[in-house]
Amino acid sequence: MHRSPIQFCKTCAAPVAYRLPDDGDTRERAICTACHVVHYENPLNVVGTVPVWGDQVLLCKRNIEPRKGKWTLPAGFMELGETTEQGAARETREEAGAEFKVQALFTVMSVPRVGQVHLYYLAQLSHDRFDPGHETQEARLFSEAEIPWSELAFRTVKETLEHYFADRASGQFKVHAFDIE
Repeated sequence: MHRSPIQFCKTCAAPVAYRLPDDGDTRERAICTACHVVHYENPLNVVGTVPVWGDQVLLCKRNIEPRKGKWTLPAGFMELGETTEQGAARETREEAGAEFKVQALFTVMSVPRVGQVHLYYLAQLSHDRFDPGHETQEARLFSEAEIPWSELAFRTVKETLEHYFADRASGQFKVHAFDIE
C-alpha cells in the first residue's frame, strides 16, 4: 500500500500506525496510537476548464511549480465548500482572468499514481481579453495548429485537448472518462 506522509494524529498529535481498523475495513489506515482516530487518505480533485473563443482555446503559461513555464488549461485543486463546476470557474478566473460561461463536463481522468482525479468543463469565453493572476505568466489563445504540444505541462491537459479537437472535428461533444496510469 502507498504510504503518505501522515505520521502524527491531526486530532491529538500522537504518532499514528498503519493497520486495519477494528470496524471491518479491508484497507490499512493511519490510526492514532493514543486516541484511535482513523485518518482516511483520499484523492484530491483537480478542476478546470477548456475555455473556447471561436476556433481557439485559452492556455495559461504557468508561473509556479510544478512545470513552471509550461502551458496548461486553467485548473487547480478544488476547495472545500465548492462544487466541481464552481471550482473550475474559480480557477479559470484566478489563473486566466477570463470572463466565460461554464458549459458541460468534458473529461474525467483518474490519475492514481499521484492520488488525483481531474475534471474539465467546456467553457465559452465572453471576450478575448484576459487578466491573469500571479500563478500565470501569460494567458493566450491558440488555434489547434498553434498548440505548443511539446510544451504542455501535464498529460491530463494533452489528453483533454486531443479529445476536444477530435470532438470538435466530429461535431459531437461527449464526456470522456478514463484512467491515466
